Amino acid sequence: MKRRTLMQMGVAAGAGALNSDPVWLSRSFNALGTTMTLRVAHDSNAQAEEAIAAGEAAVRRVEDQMSLFRDSSALCELNRRGFLRNPEPELLKVLRIAQDVSRRSQGAFDVTVQPLWLAYSAAQQHQTLPDAAEVARARALTGWKDLQISEREIRLARAGMGVTLNGIAPGFAADLIQTRLRAHGVRQALISTGEWASLGKAPLGRDWILGVDNPRQQGSVLARLAMQGRCVATSADDECTFSADHRCHHIIDPRTGYSPPVFSSVTVMAPHCVMADAVTKVIFMSGYESALPLAKAWGVDVLVVEKSGRWQATKGVPLLRG
Repeated sequence: MKRRTLMQMGVAAGAGALNSDPVWLSRSFNALGTTMTLRVAHDSNAQAEEAIAAGEAAVRRVEDQMSLFRDSSALCELNRRGFLRNPEPELLKVLRIAQDVSRRSQGAFDVTVQPLWLAYSAAQQHQTLPDAAEVARARALTGWKDLQISEREIRLARAGMGVTLNGIAPGFAADLIQTRLRAHGVRQALISTGEWASLGKAPLGRDWILGVDNPRQQGSVLARLAMQGRCVATSADDECTFSADHRCHHIIDPRTGYSPPVFSSVTVMAPHCVMADAVTKVIFMSGYESALPLAKAWGVDVLVVEKSGRWQATKGVPLLRG
């Protein structure tokens, strides 16, 4: 289960806790390996319930297509068989976005990294790390160019390849929920799928405020930022670790087979959550000096934290003082 690296701040939870007109309603549920929360305002409790139900239904459809935590998902079928006939439009859309990010990043982001994750996970069962030969074998089964996508079929070029969408599907789900809530007349909402999206303002007309976790001090907030209508995603080396020193973790550079050595946390702000989610991994693969220029090239804002604790942010990150 993904550990939260962002948290809502400054707004009390609970239906109508701060504002009785409109009605505020919250619901949490488990999906895609994490706890998701929808907080919605509407004219009545019934309308808020209906909107939240529509948002959750959208997530369940994403799970059916893209979840590694559901054996019956289309993605799991693809990984088992090496091909998938007549894929659903949502799955095609996510994979095409992923392939575009891979192309633009020259392979820094790659959804075929799953064999490497499996190698580290298998070694962890024996309280060790994969050796160089095991890493090399897993790397030989990766390669975004060997993922073939068409409306009629998705195919993996070599036996043993596998796809994970854990680094992009939560962001896609947040965008989909946002669209569904708008269709149900929602003008104010906070969406958390592991990544964050919002509609309108928080109660009392305030902006939505998020706290970025300090990856080395659990429960401590490194920085607070205002969402300002944008989507926010964070990737961190303490969400799923394979070594106590956080040098080996779930974010793996597909070009080397090892976790990138510089950052402990990367937070991206972007117009769409699917891109914020994916670009956190692109920037994670970079260096401290190149992170901010890279964010500019991708048209996003970023806050990066080195393993030493040093951090920096682009000017467009709305940091709050006090």
